[in-house]
Amino acid sequence: MDKAVTDRIEQQVMQAFPEGAIARIQVLQYGGDPEVEPGQAAMRVFFDWPGRSEGGQAGPKTVHRFVTANAAALGVLRDELPHIIGWAEFRPEGPAGAASPHTLAYRITGRGRPDPASDETPEDFTPVIVRLGAADLAAVDTLVTAGVVDSRAEGLRWALSRLREQSAYPQLQQQAPDNDEFKTR
Repeated sequence: MDKAVTDRIEQQVMQAFPEGAIARIQVLQYGGDPEVEPGQAAMRVFFDWPGRSEGGQAGPKTVHRFVTANAAALGVLRDELPHIIGWAEFRPEGPAGAASPHTLAYRITGRGRPDPASDETPEDFTPVIVRLGAADLAAVDTLVTAGVVDSRAEGLRWALSRLREQSAYPQLQQQAPDNDEFKTR
């Protein structure tokens, strides 16, 4: 993504909020942040908050107050950000520009589009959060960039389906303990 596009996106975000509400914006691209999927970009938006200049500590209520006070702006951004932006995360700015704790954030996704997971994924699928090492992430991203799958989630489903096709898989299933045994414990 070129600088002119990132500048336009940053300007769009700044204009959605009252003057002085946003301290800084980071437009993240694939390769620059492990959470950004191939073909996407994302944003971390750091907001100013009362008490920061006096050295106060941001807490969960800090994020809640920001979200409540700026609900209309967040709704507009959800609907109007370019489709290349996969998500936008809003964090309280830390003292003297330091990053805030990772757990204090509000994230918007979807931006007015139907969530592919809800439209294309059968209801009997179970959401799973997976942390991948660099080599595994690169393998999944290769499936995405090669056009084999459309997302990392789809890539993991694809890889597991290939595993089930292996001749040794039924033997492995027979060796695994019965799941009912674990349910009664």
